Amino acid sequence: MSKFRKIGILTSGGDAPGMNACFRAVARKALSEGVETMGIMEGYNGLINDDMIELSSSAVRNIVQLGGTKLYSSRCLEFATPEGMQKALDTCKKEHIDAVIAIGGDGTFRGALDLTAHGIPSIGLPGTIDNDITASDYTIGFDTAMNTTIDMIDNLRDTCESHKRCDVIEVMGRNCGQIALLSGIATGAVAVAIPEMPFDTDATIARMAALRKAGKRSMIVVVSEGCAPVDGVPFGEYLTKRLNSETEIETKFFRPAHTVRGGSPKLRDRVTATAMGVKAVEELLAGKSNEVICEIDGAIRPVEINYALTVDRMYKNKLKAGDLDRFNNDQLEQMKALCEKRKKYIETMYKCANETADRA
Repeated sequence: MSKFRKIGILTSGGDAPGMNACFRAVARKALSEGVETMGIMEGYNGLINDDMIELSSSAVRNIVQLGGTKLYSSRCLEFATPEGMQKALDTCKKEHIDAVIAIGGDGTFRGALDLTAHGIPSIGLPGTIDNDITASDYTIGFDTAMNTTIDMIDNLRDTCESHKRCDVIEVMGRNCGQIALLSGIATGAVAVAIPEMPFDTDATIARMAALRKAGKRSMIVVVSEGCAPVDGVPFGEYLTKRLNSETEIETKFFRPAHTVRGGSPKLRDRVTATAMGVKAVEELLAGKSNEVICEIDGAIRPVEINYALTVDRMYKNKLKAGDLDRFNNDQLEQMKALCEKRKKYIETMYKCANETADRA
């Protein structure tokens, strides 16, 4: 433990509810072990620009319930350059930063990997509303984003019912459709479109037209932003136009966009963020680094960063030549199993969405 006198904490990439709870837990756990903590402002920019604040116990008081990130965030392209890395290393030396804990997504983890390679032990924590870190079953912010989404959809349902309308709602998630899929199930959507599964547009329109003729007043369709556009038109907008032109269903398009990133984190995000933050400090003090703290089958466990990044590329079909060379056969089988587990989960829940959707 004497190796670490001071650690830095940063949040990077897209903000997510629970990030404040996470770095609060990191700071409180580190301080309890006699390790000073510094908050690095605006992600890796703060390392480059030497912009940080001391995180005393009182400094992280009353933030567990706050959305966004009080450390602020940014996407720092300069950090990926040799010059940017050298500035960051100079800052660590000047401020006596012995290690860094970085909260964010895959880009954040690559930064932590680079810091470790340059002699600054680093650990990543998965903070992204998209739940798209394949190595972890859960990412900080996901539950809150879904709850925010279903609250908005429930409100839209009220006015849809009043005016005999349909709303097509496009939700965030990049190329991961889990927010759309699970919120669609939770709100009784008549259809859900996600990038991971085929969507029969013609059949969906025909079924919705039949539902209207059978007397159904309100309809909700949830679409993931990652669905492929049609002739350059975002899929949700394309589907809205077709419903208006081909059926007697008055249809509105709604894109809540970044509103689902904000708001007070729900219980699961506060608790998971806290448990992950504590685990990250424990791993550092045990001499570990170059890890991502994941939730796997209900347990909070570390995974090597390269492993996490590679299995993510495997799942997303983005592997490059040589990516798998550093792993043994057991690790490769584990990666394949993680990918298959996630695919099976999506398939199962998509089947659930379809089998419980309203039919005439």
